[in-house]
Amino acid sequence: MSKILVVDDEYRIRELIKKYAGFEGHEVVEATDGLEAISICTRNQFDIIVMDIMMPELDGFSACREIRKRTSTPVIMLSARGEEYDKIHGFELGIDDYVVKPFSPKELMMRINAVIKRSTLGDGQRRDIFTYNTLEVDFSARIVTINGKRVDMTPKEYELFFFMVRNKGIALSREKLINHVWGYDFFGDDRTLDTHIKLLRKSLGEYSKCIVTLRGVGYRFEA
Repeated sequence: MSKILVVDDEYRIRELIKKYAGFEGHEVVEATDGLEAISICTRNQFDIIVMDIMMPELDGFSACREIRKRTSTPVIMLSARGEEYDKIHGFELGIDDYVVKPFSPKELMMRINAVIKRSTLGDGQRRDIFTYNTLEVDFSARIVTINGKRVDMTPKEYELFFFMVRNKGIALSREKLINHVWGYDFFGDDRTLDTHIKLLRKSLGEYSKCIVTLRGVGYRFEA
């Protein structure tokens, strides 16, 4: 059984999803707007979030952006609009699927089950994945892919990149990066770190710009 958060200001939509999810043994928690969804997510863990875009108080895009700061729970967006811009914006925020209203509840459940299956490991544990456009970082499997192709990195590159992604948006000093990747007993110098950053940027190709140099401080991963 999976736990699903359904966020929609329309009672009819929430009840429809709850009904079909119940048929498959899933537990459903409801929220009527984005603010309520954020509040619920701070207190509960979910296997997937199904969220409408156009809602009062706080729209789905804004709510998703805030929720993504706290959890990597998969998100399926619902919308009465099927414009390409909305879909692209959603996927840039890291959503996992996009469904246009009116939808078939059976098809929605198939999409929900497919996303849950992709986001869990064989023993039922949730996969720990970060996505940004076509960049995917699978912490559980220690795999980085770009446009579906696996990126080969050295063990140190993996450690460095994973640590930076885990702390995205945070300024990381050279000392902190070196201590985490090489340990406190490291006797090298900053050039070792700079060399690995250079190699890492080369491996990331189009996403090399995500690693920002902070002069006199260190580096930061931005997405």
